[in-house]
Amino acid sequence: MYTSTAQSSTPIHSLDAKELQAWLSAAPEGQRRWVEHSAFRAAGGSHLLVPDADGTIACVLAGREAGERLWALAHLPPLLPSGHYRLANAWAGDELERALIGWGLGCYRFDRYKSQPKVDAQLLLPDALADRVRCLVDCSVFVRDLVNTPALDLGPAELADLARELASTYNAACEVIAGERLEKEFPAIHVVGQASTRSPCLIRLQWGAPDAPPLALVGKGVMFDSGGLDIKPGSGMVLMKKDMGGAAHVLGLARIIMSLGLKVNLRVYIPAVENAIAGNAYRPSDIIRTRNGTTVEIGNTDAEGRVVLSDALTLACEEGAERIIDFATLTGAARVALGEDLPPLYARDQAAARKIQDLSFACEDPLWHMPLFEGYRSQIRPAIADLSNTGTSRFAGSVTAALFLDHFVDPGLDWYHLDIYAWNLGDRPGRPAGGEAQGLRAIWSWLEDVYGAG
Repeated sequence: MYTSTAQSSTPIHSLDAKELQAWLSAAPEGQRRWVEHSAFRAAGGSHLLVPDADGTIACVLAGREAGERLWALAHLPPLLPSGHYRLANAWAGDELERALIGWGLGCYRFDRYKSQPKVDAQLLLPDALADRVRCLVDCSVFVRDLVNTPALDLGPAELADLARELASTYNAACEVIAGERLEKEFPAIHVVGQASTRSPCLIRLQWGAPDAPPLALVGKGVMFDSGGLDIKPGSGMVLMKKDMGGAAHVLGLARIIMSLGLKVNLRVYIPAVENAIAGNAYRPSDIIRTRNGTTVEIGNTDAEGRVVLSDALTLACEEGAERIIDFATLTGAARVALGEDLPPLYARDQAAARKIQDLSFACEDPLWHMPLFEGYRSQIRPAIADLSNTGTSRFAGSVTAALFLDHFVDPGLDWYHLDIYAWNLGDRPGRPAGGEAQGLRAIWSWLEDVYGAG
């Protein structure tokens, strides 16, 4: 993937169509004629090997869209011959970092169940950026691998084991709450997961100095979602191994925070359940009681994510979080509104949300600020319980889901909710079909700006 050896490395010139003309005007005549006869136009995702006089590769030209950095090199790793390469562009800082990350993501292969072609091309990684780039790539890969893993091999217990391993690596504390204690103290998590033969649990991880600002990450860990008694059709169920994408994201973000030393007292909360069907499955019209005493009428058992998150958000508040960020593959309505690549971001602090949105586009990890519109809160207030887990309207489902979660966060706390998809529907350079990390780098960049890394 990467190398620290600069010797015998082949230069890569990342060019858009305009920059290609400037490169041609300065190139040796033989190379210029080769490129012209090859009809290379620097289209995005294209590349050309340019030979030297002795037939060796003098350089690589990599086409990209104007302004693109993150995905500028992502198509190259599986296409280039084995060897060492270096980026010849005079990019620095964030621009260089994004290009280097894109190369690493272009090397990604999920090979747990099937061997994949090996990527032998290696890109020179400057020492000053090495730790940071490797961390951001490794943590994105970690998220992708978790989301891609079938539920057969990744249930609540297996996710808890992964959290324990992560805690051990970074000298953090990890607690897994299950059984009778879960049923008594976290009734919403228990009731959603009780029909599965794989017991539900709440995973809690803590890291950092006790006197540092308390930051909580909460992730939806529905390891597989059948829809419950409101069962999904087969076409809607086939991707539901990814319904734990929120849990994968908060573990990945926690790994970045611990690895790069963010100055926080980090707490991670993951309600891990399987939404299954059995004689003791919770039912539509049931009214359940949550940890903070709120009663919730179940309008649909397939809206289970917000139910399990309610107890985890409550605990995060009880334990003194000053800022809470949750990730969840929560609603199809978010996809209808914004598609697969643009997760909505909800927040109480409007100025901070817009800053995050701007930052997310700058680092090519886009998020879109959506409103916590108070006018829709009445849609989740039923006649015989405090809340409903479904709205009275089929419109604005992502907004009403966010308002449901907002109920369980103490007034005055700084809270952010990301309704992510965690999936690529088709293959693109650096983004193969399957699990995807969304908002991970954007939120990290914002947190780094707010708290500062060690």
